[in-house]
Amino acid sequence: MVENLSQISFNITRKPTNLFSRPLNEKILLVQVLVGIFLYVNSLMIFTFLKKEAFRTDTRYVLFAQTLFMDSFLMVLTDLAVIQSYYQYTIPCAPCVVLCMLMIWLQFGTPVTLVAMSLERYVAICMPLRHANISSERTQLVGLVVIWWLSAIPPFLVLFLFLEWAPASVLSSSMICEVELLLPRQWQANLRSVVATLYFLWMSAVIVFTYFRIVKVATKAASGNSKSTIKGRKTVILHAVQLLLCLIQFCCPFVETAILRIDLKLFINVRYFNFISFILAPRCLSPLIYGLRDEKFLLVLRYYAVFGLSKKPTVHSVKLEKQ
Repeated sequence: MVENLSQISFNITRKPTNLFSRPLNEKILLVQVLVGIFLYVNSLMIFTFLKKEAFRTDTRYVLFAQTLFMDSFLMVLTDLAVIQSYYQYTIPCAPCVVLCMLMIWLQFGTPVTLVAMSLERYVAICMPLRHANISSERTQLVGLVVIWWLSAIPPFLVLFLFLEWAPASVLSSSMICEVELLLPRQWQANLRSVVATLYFLWMSAVIVFTYFRIVKVATKAASGNSKSTIKGRKTVILHAVQLLLCLIQFCCPFVETAILRIDLKLFINVRYFNFISFILAPRCLSPLIYGLRDEKFLLVLRYYAVFGLSKKPTVHSVKLEKQ
């Protein structure tokens, strides 16, 4: 059955298709509107981050900017994949493999960065004297490299598994670009599932650890500092919700593959729901957590959102607090 699925996947997709041969329906149109709004908000926040040195030198804002970049890039790639799948437009195998690797890389990159952001809050609140050590440019650069390296393991695993079985005829063919088509064998899908599960477990462990450590500090904090620790605790909770939604998407391909063998129409509806709920929705939480809840960032964001028509924030108004 696996061999038949592989053969069908690559043979059918060789048929030529006319680009934009199908009319837009309300679901695809809604996706374009949501992605457009998402990219506009993220672009405005990235611009705000780059305009103020106070943000560029603070570790938590550097990590926040990285999530904005990863999420925006992922949204562009996944939107292209959604459009390509909807119109049944085939592309050569090599670009498809690169596209799938980039999407997997970015899908893992966001939750790994969320873990780093939770650890940063843990150090800032529970070990404030050591917080300055992770705020240097060198430490920030090392941290970003580690995040990208950890995120690169799953996509390169997929690449290795694909090259392990793919014959030359597949490499020279055109296909509808889907990650599931690159790994048609059951043991490959199982190995991918194991890797995603391991990532889920260690990310969850770090989030739980940082949350309870911050709660412990919050209960012992004096009234003058309790506001900072309570806010940090709420931030970690939001990170946990965002991380949970991000990690659920790793289970989506296996559910979708099972449904595809039962009913095609149900598969399309489930994939659309998963895209909205577990890819688009979690990425909308990043602007909420840091862009709208952070008073200093919101102050500068408002100024640029109205094209500088409001009163320009002063140096003192955007000076970041040391927690």
